[in-house]
Amino acid sequence: MQTDTQAAVPMPTLFIPHGAGPCFFMDWNPADAWDGMAAFLRGLAATLPRQPKAIVMVSAHWREVEGFRVTGQARPSLFYDYYGFPPHTYELKYPAPGQPELAQQVAELIAQRGLAVSVDGQRDFDHGMFIPLKLIYPDAEVPVIQLSLRSDLDTAAHLEVGRALASLREQDVLIIGSGMSFHNMRAYGDKRYTPISQEFDRWLTAAVEAPPAEREQLLRQWESAPQAQQCHPPGDEEHFTPLLVAAGAGHDAPGKKIYSEVVMETQLSAYQFG
Repeated sequence: MQTDTQAAVPMPTLFIPHGAGPCFFMDWNPADAWDGMAAFLRGLAATLPRQPKAIVMVSAHWREVEGFRVTGQARPSLFYDYYGFPPHTYELKYPAPGQPELAQQVAELIAQRGLAVSVDGQRDFDHGMFIPLKLIYPDAEVPVIQLSLRSDLDTAAHLEVGRALASLREQDVLIIGSGMSFHNMRAYGDKRYTPISQEFDRWLTAAVEAPPAEREQLLRQWESAPQAQQCHPPGDEEHFTPLLVAAGAGHDAPGKKIYSEVVMETQLSAYQFG
């Protein structure tokens, strides 16, 4: 039963790993490589104060040149933006509805911050959205809209766009950044990167768990953190950037690590704000 205290708590914001392509829905070698992450995602909904009324998903797999963009369709399809995987993974379904009214509200909140933004009436859901949400909310009952990254991946702009969305937490909107805390495609499976990823993970966890004002200052300079550019090569930081949006939306709420595991020889973590 939901208590009055739970009802008064704003929805937290999340940064979650979404794995490798459709990894949770296919055979892998080793077979248990993604089991821990899958179990974390399957259990995530139960940790929230209540079921959200809607989700704003910021995916690493949507970058736009001209400002930020928001999905505006009422019934988006899926965009299978992964390559070389088994045929059945291109038949996965996730019929979550969109929410055009929320898309317009998000665009207005972002525009009020002086950031360029538009609503995209054609964009479908990419795998950074539907792969993890198939585990978190398998019945696809929660409406979802996606928010793009900006192609320059500017740190300050993505913290700011997160702050623009902070008020949505009071409306039971769950804001999720979907990416990976380590993302160097040349390094997965390479044991030399285990200590490198762990050093960056220690820094990132300390930054997330610092008091909010200090956290923001640390995240503004994340590219100079120990091993940051080994973990997120310059120009390919898109899997880290959704964390900045989640942190910005978390605003003055405390941050904490909620999952961490060595997968494919690299340390991967998830974080919650609020």
